[in-house]
Amino acid sequence: MRAAARDGVVVISRLRKEAALRTLPRRPRGGRRRRGRPATYGSGRISLAQRAGQTRGWQVVQVRQYGDVRAETIKTFLATWRPAGGQIRVVLVREEHGWLAPCSTDGTLSAEEILSAAADRFSIEQDFRDLKEVEGLGQQPVRDIWANVGAFHVNAWAHVLIELWAWREPNETIRERSDSPWDTAARRPSHADRRKALPRQCLGAEFRHLGAGQALTPEIQEFVGRVIRHAA
Repeated sequence: MRAAARDGVVVISRLRKEAALRTLPRRPRGGRRRRGRPATYGSGRISLAQRAGQTRGWQVVQVRQYGDVRAETIKTFLATWRPAGGQIRVVLVREEHGWLAPCSTDGTLSAEEILSAAADRFSIEQDFRDLKEVEGLGQQPVRDIWANVGAFHVNAWAHVLIELWAWREPNETIRERSDSPWDTAARRPSHADRRKALPRQCLGAEFRHLGAGQALTPEIQEFVGRVIRHAA
């Protein structure tokens, strides 16, 4: 984080609940500057749990997250933190089952900007999760370094191409949850749903091509549909 700060990069992260925060350094009285380098960290300790447990200081703000505007109950303040190399802005967010503490190395950012950026970061984390769990990133039984590099590129390109293919596809053609009635039928399709929908459509197009020019009975069509769903 300090290297990022030296390069002018703003880091949006989330603090652990036991993060060792400090207050801001005190300014010398009378405007006189003491000898030596100015203090970077304050002498007082800040407990996130105590701040989150206090009933005063909370406010409701409107934050754009995940393509929509949401109301969030927050409390924000400035602090100093050694891993960041100095001052940070902390935003305590009250959730239904607890609280979270996003932070920014740029203390001038507003709480709304920090929470919006934190939500954008979640989509990146979701991509990494899909790459590992859906595309199988890191599970290829290869040992050579360049084989690993090649396997990584294949997984990344497969992820990108599937998302590009599904970008303009209607959700009704992508999500297929007939085999999982416990799932929410109207839920937004995940990358796994898109990953299954593409081979399902490809196999369906091949079967339709093979059956062109001859009528297939409803039983055969139903059977082919089951085969395609299982294969995909």
